[in-house]
Amino acid sequence: MLHVVKRDGRKVEFDSIKITNAIKGASEEIGYDLKESDFIDLTKKTIKQIEELNITEINVEEIQNIVETILLENSHKEIGIAYSYYRKERTKIREIKSDLMKAIEKIGVETDRDNANVGNNFSSKLLRIASESNKWHNLSNMPKYLSKAHENGDVYYHDLDSYNLTTNCLHIPTREILERGFNTGYGTIRTPRRIESAAELSCILLQSTQNDMFGGQSHPDFDNDMGVFVEPTRQELIKELRELGVEEERLNLMVEKKLKRTIEQAMQGIVYNLNTMHSRAGSQVPFSSINIGIPDSKDAALVCEVFLKEYEKGLGNGEQPIFPNIIFRVKKGVNAEQGDQYYYLFQLACRVAAKRMNPTFMNLDADFNKYYYDQGVIPATMGCRTYVCSNVNGEPGTKGRGNIAPTTINLPRLGLMAKKDINKFFKLLDSKLQLAKESLMHRYEILKRLRVKDLPFVAGQGLMKGAENLLLEDSIEPILKQGTWSIGFIGLAETLTALVGKHHGEDEKARELGIEIVSHIRQYTDRLTEETLLNWSCYATPAEGLSGKFILQDRKIFGNVVGVTDKDYYTNSYHIPVGYPISIKDKIDIEAPYHKLCNAGHISYIEIDDYPSPETIMDILNYAYNNTNISYIGINFHIRYCRDCGTYLHGEEKCPNCESSNIQGVSRVTGYLSLDERFGSGKVAERADRISHGNNKQVYTVNSY
Repeated sequence: MLHVVKRDGRKVEFDSIKITNAIKGASEEIGYDLKESDFIDLTKKTIKQIEELNITEINVEEIQNIVETILLENSHKEIGIAYSYYRKERTKIREIKSDLMKAIEKIGVETDRDNANVGNNFSSKLLRIASESNKWHNLSNMPKYLSKAHENGDVYYHDLDSYNLTTNCLHIPTREILERGFNTGYGTIRTPRRIESAAELSCILLQSTQNDMFGGQSHPDFDNDMGVFVEPTRQELIKELRELGVEEERLNLMVEKKLKRTIEQAMQGIVYNLNTMHSRAGSQVPFSSINIGIPDSKDAALVCEVFLKEYEKGLGNGEQPIFPNIIFRVKKGVNAEQGDQYYYLFQLACRVAAKRMNPTFMNLDADFNKYYYDQGVIPATMGCRTYVCSNVNGEPGTKGRGNIAPTTINLPRLGLMAKKDINKFFKLLDSKLQLAKESLMHRYEILKRLRVKDLPFVAGQGLMKGAENLLLEDSIEPILKQGTWSIGFIGLAETLTALVGKHHGEDEKARELGIEIVSHIRQYTDRLTEETLLNWSCYATPAEGLSGKFILQDRKIFGNVVGVTDKDYYTNSYHIPVGYPISIKDKIDIEAPYHKLCNAGHISYIEIDDYPSPETIMDILNYAYNNTNISYIGINFHIRYCRDCGTYLHGEEKCPNCESSNIQGVSRVTGYLSLDERFGSGKVAERADRISHGNNKQVYTVNSY
């Protein structure tokens, strides 16, 4: 009788079925087809080697060593590599988690109060729990098949360090919160009476919100929300000037002049604050987005205009502001065309974007945006692409809602596993969609254990829809039902190359298949919404670090596959590969249909050499918005400026003004702007591979595309 010694010292009877299942699991992970007789044969060979040892006890590691050797020596090298890789990952996890579990379990339930300034929110807990250790804690506490899927690179659970602590992102109901006042934990902040106070408090809202969450935050209707504080400021200025004895005939002129200066200072303060105001226990500034462009009054239009001009000025020495991400919303009849009341704002937005790479632009005439706009809901988005409008549990809308959590599927792996069999690919995709659903439902069960006091600002102060009338000890489950649950994907281009030999930028057949694949994901999330009465959606995953993680795992298993695993990153969501030469028109035409399918968030980038002209940006947008159903677009170029004097460079290695070599580069890779040196290795490689989609020295017209 042979006994197996487990890692914890327990002894159990030897069971050959476990060996068979382990071999099957390794083969299934890489889509390697074996007959049942092959599994039995490999198991028998393993048993024979064990019998030859002539022992009564054997430990788990020794059995696994024998299995691995047999796989590698019996023409099943791919399975052996997959088996070996997963063993190493599990060993690493066991080593990391062993000394941390007890401490993390205690802190995850309640932050200790040794320091009276430490609260019970997300940021306070994360201060105590190292990000990496909490990832392993969460992996060890979820069902093994879910943790295995994340570890081996089938799917990816975003922000795993926050899995048990908080939710992703939020469109803040800015005006509503400011008008009723709020409490950050140390006392009540009353309704601001002037635009300066409102602007400053809008930054506090972003900072305090991020301390409770792990993703980005947005002011979804910033110019209108700030615009309501302009008239009270005007009235106070009138009162002040009258008290100073200013004559009535000069009063209005002086008031408007002073009012504009006041708004300029307020908007400058926002730009400065959002690039210096650290949150998340001091680790980073808020990942902030501001939506503007559809003013409902002249005062709101003034806020929009002044904000854009202040952002255009940059920071103290003219340096590039990294935050906020600005989304300028374009709508015919409002600002899109000559003759529209606010066309001058669109022109200004293009001018600022030509210098600062911000704003990005959102098309409210795309049919899915227009549908909500006609219902009185103005869609908004974020740098992280979060798009929230439909709602199975209430009125549609953006404010007070966000994406609760995403799970991303490794599409290229499925393409490689299918071995050009399209039917097999969709079967594999269905299995991973089911896995993604189960992972998010597991996350739902974990998150609903949180109470309002665990998100004291966003839930306790009613920023999140669903928090109405909840008490501190109540579950946040009503909030979870208002947000969205997103299934994302990465590397559509590499997937298509694995399946049909070309990506969607190269081939019509690939183009049709790409739409079919993403439509399949969208149809699945739509069905889940009906089945679960939760808001499910399809997400074009930004994948800042993930682009480099998946491909490294897949290269170890499948080797260097041309057009798939032969670089250091997978292509962002549905995008055309960054190094593929394609015209602006073709890129827009090919990527446009995906915006409607990806209802959790989407963006398309146009890459330009050097600094484009405002006319170039407007021409690109006019083509896209007049000829396709595309929505969210960013115009990318490489910003470089001298850190010493602020002078902007056009390809020079040294500053032409002060000859300094202290040069700062800024790029946009996954929605937000970032300093070049802060990219992960995958995104560094992607940045190097980018080629422009046109020559910005010409003025683009529709005919010149």
